[in-house]
Amino acid sequence: MISKIVNPIVGIIIGLAVVIASQSVFTVNETQQVIVLQFGNPVHVYQEPGLKFKIPFVQNLKYIDSRILEVDPEPEELLLADQKRLVVDTFLRYKISDPLLYYKTLNSENAAKRRLQEQVNSSLRSNLGKVNLPDVLSSVRTSIMAQIQEEVNADVERLGLTVADVRIVRADLPTETSQAIYARMVSEREREASEARAQGQEMAQQIRSKAERERTVLIAEAEKKAQITRGVGDEEAIKIYADAFQQDEEFYGFYRSLEAYRKSMNKDNTTLVLSPESEFFRFLKDKRLGQ
Repeated sequence: MISKIVNPIVGIIIGLAVVIASQSVFTVNETQQVIVLQFGNPVHVYQEPGLKFKIPFVQNLKYIDSRILEVDPEPEELLLADQKRLVVDTFLRYKISDPLLYYKTLNSENAAKRRLQEQVNSSLRSNLGKVNLPDVLSSVRTSIMAQIQEEVNADVERLGLTVADVRIVRADLPTETSQAIYARMVSEREREASEARAQGQEMAQQIRSKAERERTVLIAEAEKKAQITRGVGDEEAIKIYADAFQQDEEFYGFYRSLEAYRKSMNKDNTTLVLSPESEFFRFLKDKRLGQ
């Protein structure tokens, strides 16, 4: 009879012990942080992995991610110092470094992401508003992003967050600005092509002018040499004629007459009418020519 009463009691005690033990022990893994709450108030924080203990039924657990988390804010259109607009897409990584502060101030990842996105966009507007477009596209961007990360960290540290990295994933010009720049680039290329053609035509004209001048000089020099040569030839011919005339004046006159007739009868079907009393016939009658 007694055993029948004791056995259920023992079973109940063992069952209660198991339940109490299960409610007293919990595990923190490597990707978690745990805040122990007692009546809604935090009483302890566990950040190291392992087996932990709590008061059953009195204390509750709040699990918080200890991994690096990501925020991908919506692209933001910003105005740069040179009055150019730029659509900037950023990427941010952070972790919950102080779970107790995080629990007291934000207490949710969505709230943390909203706060980080707001702060990143604000810092982007502030810092990129001081630089020109070439700076954003050059190595200067590294120092700009370091400054943004420092500013965001300064704001969210009091919320239990630490920013690990902030980067510009993409930076594009707005659509209307891109079209305007493309049109300006086309216009600039056309202007450069027009200038190149004009320079080519100018160079071609200079080459033609130079060649024409050289041609004129060469022709002038050739004509000069030809005139000199003709002058020398004429001088020699005159000298020969003079020598012949001095040796036999009558024969020279006869020869000149023959030359004149030859030249005048050089064309086809030429008829020459001479008087018997002409100088030509006079030479033919002259007996001295036969001698």
